[in-house]
Amino acid sequence: MKALVLHGKNESLRFEDVADPVPGGDEVVVQIKAAALNHRDLWIQKGLYAGLKFPIVLGSDGFGSVIEAGEGVDKSIVGSSVIINPGLNWGNRLEAQDAKFKILGLPDDGTLAERVKVPASAVVAAPKHLTPEQAAALPLAGLTAYRTLYTRSKLRAGERVLVTGIGGGVALFALQFAIASGAHVWVTSGSDDKIARAVGLGAAGGVNYKHSDWVEALKALVPAGFDVIIDSAGGPGFAKLVDLASPGGRIAFFGATLGNPPEVDLRRVFWKQISLLGSTMGAPSEFAEMVAMVEQHKIVPVADKVFPLSEGDAAFAAMDNAEQFGKIVLVP
Repeated sequence: MKALVLHGKNESLRFEDVADPVPGGDEVVVQIKAAALNHRDLWIQKGLYAGLKFPIVLGSDGFGSVIEAGEGVDKSIVGSSVIINPGLNWGNRLEAQDAKFKILGLPDDGTLAERVKVPASAVVAAPKHLTPEQAAALPLAGLTAYRTLYTRSKLRAGERVLVTGIGGGVALFALQFAIASGAHVWVTSGSDDKIARAVGLGAAGGVNYKHSDWVEALKALVPAGFDVIIDSAGGPGFAKLVDLASPGGRIAFFGATLGNPPEVDLRRVFWKQISLLGSTMGAPSEFAEMVAMVEQHKIVPVADKVFPLSEGDAAFAAMDNAEQFGKIVLVP
């Protein structure tokens, strides 16, 4: 089969022949019809991720058909259209993942290939209203957004939500999920166009964080502050989120692309009764709940750019340049 293979840090991806995967016990092989990128893939390519190994087939998100079932797997699953839960070996505690937890695409070969081998427990029937590209966009980002909003932040209908850095996959799902739950959502971005597109998806408004008065502009839009703030940037702007949170608000973050905040005023945090909540990925039960929510509300993931699998370098460059509004998808 053909796959995109990374042979070393900062190297180009090679579209080359690799051995077909063979299912072991309790495993299935999925014929990939569409796969989506995550920033995780880009960080691995740049050597900025733990546990690097080469060669490796990257990719955590995938949609396709089950074509083989290993020993111990009900053979009736063959032919099913499925999406893949990329979070493997979560463990028994909803509160946090087990030490054996891993994500598809490193250390195990992932979805940027014509076929992938995964545990049978990791495949879930795909929502029927989605195209292959939309279904492939859902797994990792959708799961991360779902856990961040509901398990960690305990989002309730009617609450005011701020999603920073709109345009990325998780941020967009946070916007779509929160609106589906009856929340009122505002966004930030460094692009006025992305803010306008978010408003088109149902956001109440937004501000450009490149403007020096972005905090004051948000306070003018939402004087009472935000009940829930979803962030993945961290960095110097994180301290401003404390100012923007309402008393008793929750600030949940699933990334730190701008590094650690240089300082946070802890006195304001405790005086305002603010909760700081870290989150990443999610449990199988949350994945099932997330897929059911997408099905119930007919939520459509934004598959912004679609590339042939053979053009992996172009797809990675688009992600590195933050060109996307939504997910970047590759099709074999």
